[in-house]
Amino acid sequence: MLDIKTLREEEADVRRALEARASNVDLDGVLALDRERRTLLSEVEVLKNRRNVVSKEIGALKKAGKDAGDMQKDMRAVGDQITAMDQRVREVEEKLNNAILYIPNIPHASVPVGKDASDNKVVRQHGEPRKLDFEPKPHWEIGEKLGLFDFERAARMSGAGFPLYMGKGALLERALIQFMLDLHIKEHGYLEISPPFVVNSASMRGTGQLPKLAEDMYHIASDDLYLIPTAEVPVTNLYRDEIIRQPLPIYLTAYTPCFRREAGAAGKMTRGLIRVHQFDKVEMVKFVEPETSYDELETLVQNAEDVLKRLGMVYRVVQLCTGDLSFSAAKCYDIELWAAAQNAWLEVSSCSNFEDFQARRAQIRFRDKEGKVRFVHTLNGSGVALARLVVAILENGQQADGSVSLPEALWSYMGGLQRLG
Repeated sequence: MLDIKTLREEEADVRRALEARASNVDLDGVLALDRERRTLLSEVEVLKNRRNVVSKEIGALKKAGKDAGDMQKDMRAVGDQITAMDQRVREVEEKLNNAILYIPNIPHASVPVGKDASDNKVVRQHGEPRKLDFEPKPHWEIGEKLGLFDFERAARMSGAGFPLYMGKGALLERALIQFMLDLHIKEHGYLEISPPFVVNSASMRGTGQLPKLAEDMYHIASDDLYLIPTAEVPVTNLYRDEIIRQPLPIYLTAYTPCFRREAGAAGKMTRGLIRVHQFDKVEMVKFVEPETSYDELETLVQNAEDVLKRLGMVYRVVQLCTGDLSFSAAKCYDIELWAAAQNAWLEVSSCSNFEDFQARRAQIRFRDKEGKVRFVHTLNGSGVALARLVVAILENGQQADGSVSLPEALWSYMGGLQRLG
């Protein structure tokens, strides 16, 4: 959430930022509500001061034995007016606060201006796609032949977009989760937590999913709970409504399943694991001082890259332009894996700096060295999402005989298994 003072005092910069994001937010309406609120508060303050002054005069008249009936009558009318205006202030403040929740974050100055993903910038690439001397099979054919998953039975249980891993497929999923957690905990310095997989509305608002992205979420209306779209939500909300007492930075990592309806994505759905409603993910979250947050973003990206390097993956790092930034991010890098049969790059991680956007919404603060209470900067990155990683492992590791060579880093996690076949 942006500070109303920023919207008011830096209006021209905010308008340029919203234009760069191609945002259709009604900033004029927000600023009009802010002006109305301030006008009402000023008028109410005048009336309250008048009531205080006249009340003292009434007291003096009564003490002197004089009649103050007319003045008392006038003050009752003023009191009614104050009550009505206080109610109007509350109504305007509610409208203003709700309207601000729809305003996206301001892109960092280093973010390239662009209209959509076609204007994103490739920062670097690691490795070159393997040249196959046979026609590569898509992962769903590989997986079904090897008994790794069963999409038909999964659809019978839950509908399209909910995968069912079986046998060595389930083992591969579990091995990847354990490998990534071990790496982040033992070598990258993160503390593991195991959060709830459902959260309340306040938590979803805190990280920016609500109200803007409500249609993409699975909502349990009877309890007003949401299935989490990413571990970012519960992990970031760990310190909601708190002043953090421990030293910064704080690095946290967590495995969770993730659930996304992706409403409005009809036509984008593709076969297999590329776009699913449920997938596993290991997430990294940072709480840092504002002065260090952009250095922390670069190391966050490196931590996600380290996962893929150790798995021998071919990937590239892409900086998102203004038109492709997520609602809450001030700057974001995507990491994309190469998938042989798809002949395409697949996003497997997003690493974002939200600056104080989430912290302001969730009231996450810290005391700086001077003892001043300030909002922290929050960052998060996928470390990494598994569904598309499994796609890349199967399609890039496939052999002519139909088997799949597994990354060496996983052998010990797979009970010594080096090949699926």
